[in-house]
Amino acid sequence: MSAVVELVEHARVVSCPLPNEAGRALAASRIVEATPDPYVTGHWILKAGSKVGAVTVAAPGVEPVTLRITPKVPIARLFFLLGYSLDPRGWRDGQVDVAEHQEVLPALAHAYERQAERAIRQGLLQGYRMIEDSSLVVRGRIREAEQVRRRFGAPLPVEIAYDEFTTDIPENRLLRAATERLLRLPGVPRPVRARLLHQRMRLADVTPLVRGQELPEWRPSRLNVRYQHALHLARAILDGASAEHSPGGLRIDGFLFDMNKVFENFVCVALREALHPYGGRGVLQATGVHLDEGGRVRMRPDFVWYRDGGRPLAVVDAKYKVEKKDGYPDADLYQMLAYCMALGLPEGHLVYAKGNAPHAGHRVREAGTVLHQHALDLDRPPDALLAEVEALARRMAATADV
Repeated sequence: MSAVVELVEHARVVSCPLPNEAGRALAASRIVEATPDPYVTGHWILKAGSKVGAVTVAAPGVEPVTLRITPKVPIARLFFLLGYSLDPRGWRDGQVDVAEHQEVLPALAHAYERQAERAIRQGLLQGYRMIEDSSLVVRGRIREAEQVRRRFGAPLPVEIAYDEFTTDIPENRLLRAATERLLRLPGVPRPVRARLLHQRMRLADVTPLVRGQELPEWRPSRLNVRYQHALHLARAILDGASAEHSPGGLRIDGFLFDMNKVFENFVCVALREALHPYGGRGVLQATGVHLDEGGRVRMRPDFVWYRDGGRPLAVVDAKYKVEKKDGYPDADLYQMLAYCMALGLPEGHLVYAKGNAPHAGHRVREAGTVLHQHALDLDRPPDALLAEVEALARRMAATADV
């Protein structure tokens, strides 16, 4: 039986009774900050950061500890941010049903199961897959090079390659892998688990993915439209799965979202969509940006808006931080100033998750560069939140030399 610790993302520290071995295992996991409580023997002080979800941390000879970290934003809002960043044109609030669940993992399992059921309700998607095989009968084409290399001129068996119309395609492999991943996690509600087991049976003829194997790639098309929402969630499940062995036998098993990454992806994708009417192109995690003339100091802004010819028009960095009494960290301004200098831009934009003022601007002495600080209120409904992003896009377009 594992100990269960309930935490809230970026909330105040909590003092919990834990064996020292379990506390050290939590500290080694780096999922939360964990230090011995100097005032209470047998207690550890825990503080959650930006990761939310549920994981079990265990080490040899140590009672497992289950962490449940709840996000500050409502669960439905978290899934809107996630869903919009995955598929901005096909995803709106309410598209993902999280029912009454107030924790990340049960809500995620419920949402995925509903989407997967809609995807395969009409039957499994089929497609062509290249098969390479040895056969006594010629089918498709003969792989001549392989025939010579493996058979040394013998006529049979024949090394062949052919296209087979099958359900064993990347889309179904991703669904099976995500379904099996959720079934291995503790905390999935029993009714949801039962429906997932039924879906796994329907996917039984699909090749399972091997742990550590690269996830299969799929491309949106008119043929897989009914699968697309489920596939986006499946990819999020498989990317966010946390299962690893560390030195000393430490094992971490569960699922985590990093709210820093969720917010950053949402801001960048939403800005790219909002700037589309103004022309140019938005690039997420822009590469090829260097601070020095020699090109040795690399930089990677979250979002750069380029003219069609390739000249930068605006730069944005997303920060999932709450403004403190003395304001946002000055280091953010220094970072944005460096981006502006490297890209030759007169203005830069920092976008935060929340703040006391909707906008603040700072003009840098001597340089004249203006650094803007914007705040998005994640407590607002999705339509209002997207309207804030569109207002930011209008401000950027008005000051950029489009």
